[in-house]
Amino acid sequence: MSSSAGGAAANGPAATGAAALPRRGGPVALGIALVSALTFGTSGTIAKPLIEAGWTPTAVVFLRILGAAIALLIPAFVALHRGPGIGAGVRLIWAARVRVLLYGVFAVAGTQLCYFQAIQRIPVGLALLIEYLAPIGLLLFMWARTRRRPGLGVLLGAALALVGLALVIGIDGSVRLDPIGILYAGIAAVGLALYFVLGAVADDGVPALAFAATTLSIGALILGLAAALHVLPWASPAVEVRFLGAEVPWFVLVAAVALISTALAYFTGIVAAARLGSRQASFFGLIEVIAGVVISWIVLGESLGAIQIVGAVLILGGVALIRPEPPRAPDAPAESADSGTGMPIAPV
Repeated sequence: MSSSAGGAAANGPAATGAAALPRRGGPVALGIALVSALTFGTSGTIAKPLIEAGWTPTAVVFLRILGAAIALLIPAFVALHRGPGIGAGVRLIWAARVRVLLYGVFAVAGTQLCYFQAIQRIPVGLALLIEYLAPIGLLLFMWARTRRRPGLGVLLGAALALVGLALVIGIDGSVRLDPIGILYAGIAAVGLALYFVLGAVADDGVPALAFAATTLSIGALILGLAAALHVLPWASPAVEVRFLGAEVPWFVLVAAVALISTALAYFTGIVAAARLGSRQASFFGLIEVIAGVVISWIVLGESLGAIQIVGAVLILGGVALIRPEPPRAPDAPAESADSGTGMPIAPV
């Protein structure tokens, strides 16, 4: 979502981060950001055994975001109470309903569904690396839209990332990957780009925790309706699942991906973004990708080849060079290094 991963998408400087937390960095804030990156990075590794046991990605994503939405309800109400107030907060959410709906459907549900479809076919780490190329897509889009050539460092970062992608997917034939899995990871990257854009351009004042709980709820509702109408396939067998060398009940992994990889990851990401500002918090998206690769290697045995490791380093280095700023109006002031964001590292 994955990402996870990526820069913290802002609800806008006035968007009241995590219940208007005071801005302070330091080891505690960095530790919170690290927890967010690591927990987001576990989602694919926890979900993949469920999918291999017969669960459809639709079922896993639905229960993941529904469980997270329920877990975030109380923190969201607290954020509204401490911020604009419950009634005013509901009105703010309603006023931002178009953005909220698009975010819930595409940036949350769509991104996660495509990511889980991808890991059904290709390794978790590779899906994350491809998805995390979203800043490249944003760069090209903004270049075409504004007709202003990016700086040399940004272009170098884009070139490095694209070369890294070629190495990771084995464009020379050295690696054989399911092209459908690569396609799904690419679509997830588009969803991640929408996550950045929809989160960064708003200044509607919706508290981030309330925004997260609302968009997660919308995503769950849309997926549930699509499954009920047989638009999306649904299978959720009540079986024991092989995980970490043991057979565990299905609901243990569902609870883990909902509460640890999503609710806890969102909450800590929002707190970290509010304390660190988007520029610092965004670099923890890189840690999410690294964590996803390492955790899937340790738990699932999905190791990368030497060429793919080189490609992964090039992708991460290229994205770090790009570090796209949130889109803003031409006359809007640039975000300060300490400006807060509402939203966490990317939701995958």
